[in-house]
Amino acid sequence: MNKKDEVFHPYRLHCFCYDVLKDATNRFSGNNFIGEGGFGDVYRGWISYRTMNAARPKSGLAIAVKRLRDKGPQGQDEWLNELRFLSKLNHPNIVKLIGYCSNNEHRIVVYEFMAKGCLEDQLLREKRRKVSWRRRVKIAIGAARGLDHLHSQSKPVIHRDVKTSNILLTSHFDAKISDFGLAKFGPQGDQSHVSSRLLGTTGYFAPEYIATGHLTLKTDVYSFGVVLLEIFTGSRAIRKHTNGAAVTLVQWAEPYLKDKVKLHHVMDRKLKRNFPMQEAQKFAEIIVKCLHLDPTSRPTMAEVVARLEEIQSASNHNQPNSGISRHPRRGLQS
Repeated sequence: MNKKDEVFHPYRLHCFCYDVLKDATNRFSGNNFIGEGGFGDVYRGWISYRTMNAARPKSGLAIAVKRLRDKGPQGQDEWLNELRFLSKLNHPNIVKLIGYCSNNEHRIVVYEFMAKGCLEDQLLREKRRKVSWRRRVKIAIGAARGLDHLHSQSKPVIHRDVKTSNILLTSHFDAKISDFGLAKFGPQGDQSHVSSRLLGTTGYFAPEYIATGHLTLKTDVYSFGVVLLEIFTGSRAIRKHTNGAAVTLVQWAEPYLKDKVKLHHVMDRKLKRNFPMQEAQKFAEIIVKCLHLDPTSRPTMAEVVARLEEIQSASNHNQPNSGISRHPRRGLQS
């Protein structure tokens, strides 16, 4: 069995003709451009759910079409890797793969369309709208459940590129993990880790991965800790300090996360006073645990889900009232 036979499941995935996807996206029009994925550009399109042919805009099923940008070996490998993993995964918090195209030189992946785009757009863009505390907790739980599903497989999967741009959101802000181009099976049996050259995104790398190239499930946990920190602060994983120097969000925020008195200095100022401080403290505690330098001391994703669900449960019973005064955040430019 070769790689292609291993990947494609004709009863689960639809093999699209290139011309269908070209018509569905209006010739990959700039007006339908959504953004950039790990290995290609992403466009919005429309197809008939019954025939899987191109449909007029807003008259059929909305889809996201990711077209391979890098025709070299790495791009091909990431495209194939995406299909290999997503064709075997089915979970409410993992983006649904609809089909693919491999006509001639064309390499395309087709997914369900996510109306609210990615978490990065909702949370970190300059003209972003306010995302409420409850909604942030909901998004964090959804993403955590998706990662927990990956880690709980009989052959555990390491995503290896957990970040806000790879967490997509439905119209109801349900979070789904996307972009599996760098995913890799995790250690099994007596293995303590798997080895890999450094791939992923700066600002999200676990320290031990940078130092040794060793990957474990806890590598994803660290990256998810950075995502939680971005949700908490409304700041990017890499930012400029007020003196102009680049600094990681982790380096800047960690001292504040461990100090309940100063915690408010790093919270997203768009939240203002609309959150219970006790919940914020518990959220910060989860972040600190995920970012622990010792990977064996980090929680599992199942434990992260449980702790976040406790916060959500409390949030459903509490009125958002922090009881703190406003203070300017220190150190990072907004």
